Amino acid sequence: MGWVVVNMPRRFAMQVAAAVLLALFVAGCDATVVPADPSPTPAVTASASTTPSPTTQPTPTPDRRPLTVHFIDVAQGDATLLQGPGFNILIDAGRHDRSDVVPYLQSTGITSIDLLVGTHGHADHIGQFPQVLETFPVSEVWLSGEIPLTRTFERAIDAITASDAGYHEPQAGEVFEFGSARVEVVNPDQLSGDAHKSSVSLRIIYGEVAFMFTGDAETETEHAMIERGHDLRSHVLQAGHHGSRTSSSTEFLEAVQPEVTIYSAAEGNSYGHPHPEAVIRMAEAGTEIYGTNGHGTILVITDGTTYEVHAERSFTVPVPTPMPTSSIAATGCSDGQVDINTASPEELTDIIHIGEDGAEQLVEIRPFETLDELLQISGIGPARLDDIRSEGLACIAD
Repeated sequence: MGWVVVNMPRRFAMQVAAAVLLALFVAGCDATVVPADPSPTPAVTASASTTPSPTTQPTPTPDRRPLTVHFIDVAQGDATLLQGPGFNILIDAGRHDRSDVVPYLQSTGITSIDLLVGTHGHADHIGQFPQVLETFPVSEVWLSGEIPLTRTFERAIDAITASDAGYHEPQAGEVFEFGSARVEVVNPDQLSGDAHKSSVSLRIIYGEVAFMFTGDAETETEHAMIERGHDLRSHVLQAGHHGSRTSSSTEFLEAVQPEVTIYSAAEGNSYGHPHPEAVIRMAEAGTEIYGTNGHGTILVITDGTTYEVHAERSFTVPVPTPMPTSSIAATGCSDGQVDINTASPEELTDIIHIGEDGAEQLVEIRPFETLDELLQISGIGPARLDDIRSEGLACIAD
């Protein structure tokens, strides 16, 4: 399986000779090293802190061995491995109905995980927590503290309890060090009762190169991160919510200033990810766009000063023509309707054709952006979907 070395146009002047990373990472490959823009250089303290980042400390030089960030192709889910000198961090662990994360981790040669993060408790993010925890020694697990009432979440908690891993619920403003990596928590600041709003969001810095991970945080949460005054500037952004229109707002992109944006989504997924509106905003922000649905697994390799992007397959994310606002379908709920994204399993069973099993499936795979996505539930076909629409009870809030 060949890999494509992606050379990206830069907005800033070259700082470091290309030979450094070529020798370290891609021996024999005719590639150009991408220099890191100095403007997002993070301020770093010498030890872990639970206070917001200081602004006057110099950035220490990390171990010159590379950090490789693996944006793993796990179809319609998320799993990202940061494999660096002295640390392995896994952010999310793929879908509950697949078993592709552990084999991939084994293929990288890692034998233990220092930090396992579940950005939130949905089945496409923590689905393979049990397999990971059963296969690898894990030092510490982070979850937001929100408690979805799903079997997938229960299985994940059971696996954490059965392991020797420590457990922590990170809060915005906390700062940690794992090996040569600085981990800044930028969300949540408090629990909200909503998994997306409470998505664990991290800015991870290696030397002068910064990465931003936000799980399924949406526009409201992105704005909250900005308003709290966090330094969000990052060279690489993992787009929130698989490239959904509900994330990657213009204001957030302006705050992060990403040079590269990567989303995780399945080829031909029923959600339509990445949504055209989000892709347009990314393109207008001047960031290079990559997606696992076309590129496959994507690697970002850095020595802390420069970085390269390697894609499993050659692909160009199409940027659609901007659509007029009036062409975007509106959603909303009225009094007496049932919001399928937030309702309890008991409330969901009030909807025609949604019994107990259907309600459990619905909770496992939500959130939904259109009622058409209810076709993913076993037993719901086009005719029953028409019945649900006609009944008028099911809705999706704005």
